Amino acid sequence: MIPKGWSSQKLSSVASIIDCKHRTPEYVKSGIPLVSPGTIKWGALDLISPVKRVTEEEYRSLMDHCVVEQGDLVMSRNQSVGVVSYVDSKKPFVLGQDTVLIKAIHADWRFIYYTLQSDLVQRQIAKSAGGSTFSRINLSDIRALNIKTPAICEQDKISQILTAWDKAISVTEKLLTNSQQQKKALMQQLLTGKKRLLDENGVRFSGEWEKGKFCDMANIDTGYAFKSKDFTQSDSGIPIIRMSDFKTGGLDVLGAAKVDRDSVNGLDKFKLRVGDFVFGMSGSLNNYGRVEKKDLPCYLNQRVGRILAKECANQAFITYLYLSDSIQQSILNKAAGAAQLNISISDLRSMVVYYPCIEEQQKIAAVLSAADAEISTLEKKLACLRDEKKALMQQLLTGKRRVKVDEAVAE
Repeated sequence: MIPKGWSSQKLSSVASIIDCKHRTPEYVKSGIPLVSPGTIKWGALDLISPVKRVTEEEYRSLMDHCVVEQGDLVMSRNQSVGVVSYVDSKKPFVLGQDTVLIKAIHADWRFIYYTLQSDLVQRQIAKSAGGSTFSRINLSDIRALNIKTPAICEQDKISQILTAWDKAISVTEKLLTNSQQQKKALMQQLLTGKKRLLDENGVRFSGEWEKGKFCDMANIDTGYAFKSKDFTQSDSGIPIIRMSDFKTGGLDVLGAAKVDRDSVNGLDKFKLRVGDFVFGMSGSLNNYGRVEKKDLPCYLNQRVGRILAKECANQAFITYLYLSDSIQQSILNKAAGAAQLNISISDLRSMVVYYPCIEEQQKIAAVLSAADAEISTLEKKLACLRDEKKALMQQLLTGKRRVKVDEAVAE
């Protein structure tokens, strides 16, 4: 159903779609950037990252069929099919193979940009591109994309609203990046003793740190080799943590494999507790997480390691120590030349570490935990903003929710 005052039309009715020139130029070390599908992301067109560059002569030859202006859009026809960047500068660039330039003619360019992001258009693009390994959309299919458009004045107001959301998202992204960088710097300073904190009496910690092996501070073990015959689809089964249950910096136990309750009898050694730090022993250093109450009960499977602090250590501190540059680099050095990263428990146990008294460990862990909490808050805020913007786009770009053209407020 088309809202009152709106029209349904092809993209080519409101914009000019200009193809790239289908030839590969000679590249130079420095010159004018060539934009390829891999460098196109939602947002402003990135003219810094592209490594492919051409001479001014090649630029004139490859771009003599169009004049690029601020507000023009560049779409990828393969790889990230249908992703669009907008031109926000007057710097020259070349359209690489499988990219197209979209120039709004009878429409607000920002409205077209947001419309191309919408579920309605992205579903059309996905259908046209097909589900093959090498997805690609034809120029004719781009021109034939069906879009809904209101009057220019309403397009402008809708664009203003969505642009405000984009700005809020951008600010939060920058805050998150800054917090992550600050935490990284803190870890580098605090976990090496370059920066010392204050004790309970306000006196700065001093003295040399202990030198030892990682196993002096923590028990480092791997999981149990559960057999496939013990697996069950029953809701009453007990989850086991496997390599596939890691997400970046955390665990996702909801989809974990389960075993019969009888099969964990006598395996209390492998039973996980709140606060346990677990890590994948293959694949990626990002495979790690802390066990939370919502994850229990669950058990540790083979090829997944666990680090538990001994009495001389703080559990949170040894977690951060494992994630420190020195330990992570040592793991990478041990795996140098291997086809796949594999973490050896014996190697990890024998790694040399430096650590302070447990009181200073607790202070360090508290500071880094506070940094983690700030990062987590910003991540949740960012996810919320993105979800709310997506829901708002669904309403505004379909006319389900109208804006007052004279006041720019939603009805």
